[in-house]
Parts: sequence; structure tokens; C-alpha cells
Amino acid sequence: MQHTKSTPSCIKPNIRLKIKTMKLFITEIKTTVVCPATEKHVRKDLHQEVFLSFSVIVPVPCVSFSYEVHNCTAHLSFWIQWVHNILEKKAEVDRIVFENPDPDTGFVLLPDFKWDQKQLQDLYLIAIVHRRDVKSLRDLTSEHLPLLTNIRSKGEDAIQRQYGVPPRKLHMYLHYQPSYCHLHFHFTSLEYDAPGVESAHLLSDIIQNLQADSSYYHNRSLVFPLRADDGLLLRFKEAGKL
Repeated sequence: MQHTKSTPSCIKPNIRLKIKTMKLFITEIKTTVVCPATEKHVRKDLHQEVFLSFSVIVPVPCVSFSYEVHNCTAHLSFWIQWVHNILEKKAEVDRIVFENPDPDTGFVLLPDFKWDQKQLQDLYLIAIVHRRDVKSLRDLTSEHLPLLTNIRSKGEDAIQRQYGVPPRKLHMYLHYQPSYCHLHFHFTSLEYDAPGVESAHLLSDIIQNLQADSSYYHNRSLVFPLRADDGLLLRFKEAGKL
């Protein structure tokens, strides 16, 4: 795939390639094409040692938070542009299952690239919020409860209507730290062995925590995994936290 400056950031999932062998057998390979691919995309699929770490807000300085702000800016060029392309209907339009256009509580719901949309036990969708000022779990306060409850109720309704899967069979969560810094939630079947469970936070738990304490995620230490080459792991080591 040739890429030019005018080519939008894109991800083409579930591309099927048929390869003819010397013995004339045909093998089909399912793959995903990322264009342009960054170093982060390559590292993501390499096997590496993984460490459990934690993000501490008090006492300061907060190594995790300051790095997250830097990391969000550094990867704006691909992941965030890809999200903006979806929200602005420049990409993935034909894959959108549901949209609530409200600028404060609305979101777009579409299948994740990991799901081929054939097996319901592997159901996997992503809800991407329209708001661009909420990057991750750390930004959430009780102000965002209408957004969160709207994602849960309308997301559940849309999935049951489109796929016949009831809410009691859904797992709804986000990751901290996220793979890209724009608030999004994962909707998966309870039968699906989803990756990243060690960094997952259930949507229902987030809502209850914010109902009890508006600043819950501003003050709490959060545990999450880090790969051996992650820049944040190096920051923790430099700060003497590991």
C-alpha cells in the first residue's frame, strides 16, 4: 500500500490473502494492514517481558500522569487522527453500528478489528465518545456520569437490537493505560477471551465509584502492566519507583 502525505491514517482489518503453494494447495491468511505503521504498532506485536506497575497521584511528582500527557501528544499523528477520521465520517463509515451525535454524551459504536462479525461468542465492539477533552480514566469525574450512563444504556440497546445479545452477556470496560488517548469503551461477549484484562476497569464500577466520589480517579493509585520497552517503565526506573 503506497502512502502519501494526503493519505489519511487507516487500518484495514480482516484482509484475507490466498497463497498458492508449490503443491497447488491454497492457504488463506487473515491479516490487518496499518498505514502508515509506526514503531509503536510494530512493538505492540513483539513478545516482551511484562511488568506490573502503578500510577500514583500523591505524592507528586506523578511520573505516570506526566508521561501520559506526553505520550498522548506524541501519538496524536496516527491513533488520534484515526479516531477523528471516524468521528468526522472520513473513515469506517460503513462499519458504524450505532451513533448518538450529542456532543456531550454521544458516541460512535463500531466493531473492533479483532472481530470478524461472524461468531457472536467473539463479539467485540468499541464505543468512541464524541468529546475530545476526555483522554482516559484519569480525566473522569462525576461531571461525566451522564456520558457514561448513556454509553452503557444506548450501547447495550444497540447491541441487543443489532446482534440479539442481551446486556447480561456483555462485558463493558476500558483500559488504563489506554492504547490511544481518546476515551473509548470495549463491549465484548462474556464468552470471548479478551486481551488486556489485567488493565481493564468495568464501566459499571467506574459509574459507581464516581457516584460515591467525584474525584475518585484523580486520587487513586492504579495498577497496570508495562512491557519491557515501554517508555513509562523507563521513567519509573529513573524515578526509583521500580
